[in-house]
Amino acid sequence: MTISYYPGCTLKTKAKELDRYARSSAAALGIELQELDQWQCCGACYPQSKDEIATRLSAVRALNAASEEGGTLVTLCSACHHVLTRVNRDMKLGGEVAQKANRYLELEYNGQTEVLHYLTMLRDRVGFDNLKAKVVNPLKGRKIGAYYGCMLLRPSKEMNFDDPENPSIIEDFIRAIGAEPVVYQMRNECCGGYVAMKDEAAAKKNVKRIMDNARNSGAQELITACPLCLYNLDKNGDAEKLPVRYFTELLAEALGVKEV
Repeated sequence: MTISYYPGCTLKTKAKELDRYARSSAAALGIELQELDQWQCCGACYPQSKDEIATRLSAVRALNAASEEGGTLVTLCSACHHVLTRVNRDMKLGGEVAQKANRYLELEYNGQTEVLHYLTMLRDRVGFDNLKAKVVNPLKGRKIGAYYGCMLLRPSKEMNFDDPENPSIIEDFIRAIGAEPVVYQMRNECCGGYVAMKDEAAAKKNVKRIMDNARNSGAQELITACPLCLYNLDKNGDAEKLPVRYFTELLAEALGVKEV
């Protein structure tokens, strides 16, 4: 199975591990992630102004390219997934944004691409039962907390990723790789990553609340899909007491393809 893949900028720089382990794990599962040719930055933040067209254009280009290469686009970075999913919805609705974007890019794209996060690809295309059967190194005895953050879950009606108040997809993933998921109250609360440079104290306060809650609930480690969240949790948390890793690293370990 070959699926178009949008890595995004951060996965080529600070989050190389997220990308590398995703690719090796996908190959072990019989999936080739075909990186889009000449992709550009998604813009990182979804524009709130309805008449802001320019910052949506790179996402539209990527979505259109995927529509011509099979019609499905897999993403990993939470911010990229957020932007691509919401821009795809804009194009599907066919309003002024879609008309102007298509006119500028000389396209006829109408939101026909299916945007999948890597986790939903594992759930819906591979299947967690099939993933479990492929595990050669089950992570038995490890108590792992899922950290969702903001971008995957909200706004819930547009993202349609999981229940924003009580998500379960990462916990189901943790079970599939043989570990024990730890459900804690603050797993879907903002870590403060977007204000970390402007207001470090606020970011540290958020991180402390999240990590204290996870530890007190029994978590021995956290996993996330968001490069910004991992950076903030690692920088402003206590990695010795509660390490934070990308979920793809644990996936690669369970499948026996993690680099030693």
